[in-house]
Amino acid sequence: MKLFDVYPLYDIEIAKAKGSVVWDTNGQAYTDLYGGHAVISIGHSHPHYISRLSTQLHKIGFYSNSVHISQQVELAEKLGDLSGKENFQLFLCNSGAEANENALKLASFHTGRKHVIAFTNSFHGRTSLAVSVTDNRAIQAPINENTAVSFLVLNDIEGLKNEFTKHEICAVIIEGIQGVGGIHVASDEFLQTIRMLCDQVGAVFIADAVQCGYGRSGKFFAHDFAGVDADIYSMAKGMGNGFPIGGILVADHIKARHQLLGTTFGGNYLACAAANAVLEVMKEEDLMARATQTGNFLIERLSKIEGVKEVRGTGLMIGIDLNSDSTELRKKLLYKHHIFTGSASSKSVIRLLPALNLPIEMASHFLEVFEELMQAENARIHV
Repeated sequence: MKLFDVYPLYDIEIAKAKGSVVWDTNGQAYTDLYGGHAVISIGHSHPHYISRLSTQLHKIGFYSNSVHISQQVELAEKLGDLSGKENFQLFLCNSGAEANENALKLASFHTGRKHVIAFTNSFHGRTSLAVSVTDNRAIQAPINENTAVSFLVLNDIEGLKNEFTKHEICAVIIEGIQGVGGIHVASDEFLQTIRMLCDQVGAVFIADAVQCGYGRSGKFFAHDFAGVDADIYSMAKGMGNGFPIGGILVADHIKARHQLLGTTFGGNYLACAAANAVLEVMKEEDLMARATQTGNFLIERLSKIEGVKEVRGTGLMIGIDLNSDSTELRKKLLYKHHIFTGSASSKSVIRLLPALNLPIEMASHFLEVFEELMQAENARIHV
């Protein structure tokens, strides 16, 4: 039997990792500025994280949600404290796609409606509902096609207002900072307008914080910069630092009932141990402030490099938009200088999504290498 070939792979196998460094099977070290798609939030192999998981594994790894699991209650309390959403409710699942799937389903239960507003360049996951509100026809099978979805231009306030007059809106789903779409930031005014319009018609505001949440922007959720609360926040990626876990925070005016949502593996003992460890490290090491500090340093320096068209993002969710295709430059970063970065749907964009405790020396090293590569590229173009 062979693997189902759906991933383009680098010819690299990672054997171990520590902090923001990973090593391949040949012993070559790499600086990790991508964190496995924004998953590594507190650094690889953090000692507190390892201790939490191993301690839990020696007790119990799994039982179903038919019994009380105190670790889930502990996670809800820690999440409420660090996020400032103490009055919200927590439902746990396994991934970001599941989180958005459950958020959309719950919004429809709550409103009795089905029309959803989503945005161009969005990415919300690959499960049925999530992919139907994702702006990428290439990953939508015919069974995923959903005529009850409108795709609008991000930050177009008049277009948003007009769409609310055309349909009975169930929900608006929006990333605070679009990830796969190329690090496009939703403006504060736009998010405030979504809140106002949803309040006017009783629609649900879903904040997709799967990639832009968990402190990556410098606030717990990137949407928080707008100063308004969503009705549902979806989370995953950095939530477990590599252990599969996702969840939604649900405002208290949306009422729960038995059988409304469900999961087999969501909120299991090991997942909660991982998630609790992440929150403990984030609080103890003040990682949101560190993300802001290191992010500002990178963004300021990157913006001054010739050949960089635009630098977008907040905190340690950064998109470097070049004047040309970034593919070859990313290969040089990886294979020559041993630095992992990420791509986006736009080939001109390089994504940086490192651990929130990325050492400033590693950020400086990347800047030196990147500027050197850009100077060589600019010289080549101007010959």
